[in-house]
Amino acid sequence: MAPLTGARDIQALSLEQAPLRAGLDVSAELYRLIELMYPICRSLTGAGVRETLALLEQELGLELEVTEVPTGTEIFDWHVPQEWVIRDAYVADLGGARVIDFAASNLHVVGYSVPVDRRMTRAELDQHLHSRADLPDAVPYRTAYHADTWGFCVADNIRAAMTDAEYDVVIDSDRIDGAMTIAEARVVGSTDHEVLLSCNTCHPSVANDGVSGIALTALLARELARSKPRFTYRFLFSPGTLGPLAWLARNEATLDSLRHGLVVSCVGDAGPLTYKRSRRDVSGTDRVVQHVLEESVPGHRLQPFVPWGGDERQFCSPGFDLPVGCLSRTPHGEYPEYHTSADDLGLISHQALAKSWDAYLAVLRAFDANLIYERTNPKGEPQLGRRGLYRHVSAGLPGDSERLERARLWVLNLADGGHDVIDIARRSQLPWTLIASAAAELHEAGLLVLRDTVPTTASTPTSG
Repeated sequence: MAPLTGARDIQALSLEQAPLRAGLDVSAELYRLIELMYPICRSLTGAGVRETLALLEQELGLELEVTEVPTGTEIFDWHVPQEWVIRDAYVADLGGARVIDFAASNLHVVGYSVPVDRRMTRAELDQHLHSRADLPDAVPYRTAYHADTWGFCVADNIRAAMTDAEYDVVIDSDRIDGAMTIAEARVVGSTDHEVLLSCNTCHPSVANDGVSGIALTALLARELARSKPRFTYRFLFSPGTLGPLAWLARNEATLDSLRHGLVVSCVGDAGPLTYKRSRRDVSGTDRVVQHVLEESVPGHRLQPFVPWGGDERQFCSPGFDLPVGCLSRTPHGEYPEYHTSADDLGLISHQALAKSWDAYLAVLRAFDANLIYERTNPKGEPQLGRRGLYRHVSAGLPGDSERLERARLWVLNLADGGHDVIDIARRSQLPWTLIASAAAELHEAGLLVLRDTVPTTASTPTSG
């Protein structure tokens, strides 16, 4: 493999050196963005998604490339359904009082419900009501994207109190030929190799499972645009399942350039940071994220890949098998408030958002710095002292300077074209940032060349 040359090829710590803000500095902005997006009625298609994307452009100055995928478009084994338009919906008693009201919460209507306008018996209505006995005060979130049906979601205690013989039922909605909206922000790096961050835009008023991922993804896109990353970063905002599949279909010819990917969801609750591995289990993404969490995030969890959950299952389907995992706090479906009105603004916190932000920045910095080097002269140990990289007088117990010197020696020993920065950090038990700094110094001194900036498989076994 030929060495990489040129000034643009070596930016080992570009994200580390860039003035990127820490989580505590952005948590208030993240929360404010979540508050703005939370009330919007989003679905698989429609005005709510477009309103959300327009808000991101207006509030953050993001430059989004918006794509409208027309109704009926075939996407692998799927097709884009008609666009859903919802104006109003309610269940009212015969005195006109609204017992269930879309205006009070957009979760009250089953997503994609067909129009209804008639009086019906309580027994007939009950066949179209959804509630959760285990969370009697919460409104569940339900959808019916691909069925000609309708329904209302209601708190179980309200449902139990609906004892009238008849109710007036109205859903003022349409399904029209339109489009599914997806959008992408792109931060061009010094190489064409890419990192993908993907979030869902189809959830209505759910804070943690819905808008927390959108907010974190959007702010990361703006923040990285201010830096000089080595990778090119793509930030995908799309409805679940069909959105990523549409993106994959549009980009199938260039997917070989994708080196890392993360699905961003559920990043605002109090649970521990959790990483779900990619289908490969030992992809470069899996190795980097695991190492960063082991170094800097006490109490984190690692989970194996399973073919259900979020959109990682689309990116990791066998025809693509991309190195995409999911980094969240409590994963979807593992907290009781999931897909209910209890997943509200009170479930997320500034502190949790700040810690999620810091973890994501650390991972992205590690992606950028995880290079493979090779010694220009591998025979023996080079004289570092005359290059200003070693003490002229030996010292006693190791301090900071001695740790850096040891990092240099580890790099020089393992820089054989087959070990990347994370490999060396794991072997040496030194921080990856120290290894990356040492490698950058040795490269600048002419002792190393870059052999590969794209480690895709593990050369050392993973654990956990």
